Amino acid sequence: MSDSPHVIEVTESSFADEVLARSHQVPVVVDFWAPWCAPCRALGPLLEKLAAEGGGAWVLAKVNADQSTGLTTQYGVRGIPAVKAFREGQVVSEFTGNQPEPRIREFLRKLAPTPADQALSDGLSLLATRKWVEAAAAFREAHSLAPDSGPAALGRVQALVALGRGCEALDILDEFPRSDEAIAADGFRDLAEALCEVEPTEPPFDDDPLDALYHQSARLLARGQWEAGLDGLLDTLRGNKRYRNGAPRKVMLAIFALFGESDPMTQRYRAELASVLF
Repeated sequence: MSDSPHVIEVTESSFADEVLARSHQVPVVVDFWAPWCAPCRALGPLLEKLAAEGGGAWVLAKVNADQSTGLTTQYGVRGIPAVKAFREGQVVSEFTGNQPEPRIREFLRKLAPTPADQALSDGLSLLATRKWVEAAAAFREAHSLAPDSGPAALGRVQALVALGRGCEALDILDEFPRSDEAIAADGFRDLAEALCEVEPTEPPFDDDPLDALYHQSARLLARGQWEAGLDGLLDTLRGNKRYRNGAPRKVMLAIFALFGESDPMTQRYRAELASVLF
């Protein structure tokens, strides 16, 4: 079992004090498990990791179901692993069986938001209102508190490319945590690479007019001149649809993802992109 102070072993005799009484001060998540149960052995370490990550926002209580049949009967445990969250001495939420990490994080977020959860929520709100600087700061805090969080890392990448900080975004992409957000994050790689190329004080020397046009487009995007930058990317594609294996198209798609499908700029330039390509 974890040596975290936020993970405890509980028996029938200690349940009233360690779970019911304690839940009046802090939420307690009870994991009913057994040594022979394979799903329990998969779920248990994840819950322990998240409890340590929570830093005391909630406590994980491990109950051996084979040794606590009175508790399993009292709380209607019919299959394990069974996870029940207690507040004020009462069960307030629960689930049965092993679950994916994102679903468990959401379960815990509703029960007891951690500082990382709050920073992530702030970042998402700021990102939605395109307050890029503030969003980058919030996601940086969330990412530092929860380095394995895919949503925090993805949000940070999005905020950084919106600010034109492509090299920093690439560093995060290269070390991106294994998560459901990894594919979405990789969709910003071409945009981050384009921005990173033009970050140095000395601009790249371009013999090829299309290289010059592409780099100028990236510089415009880095300054937040989105439409001018998108126009330049379209002109690059008009010059050569296969330029850099379609990098201008991928950069445009990343910008569409950043602003959302309902944005008028996205709708306009998506139609123009289709007219150039097809």
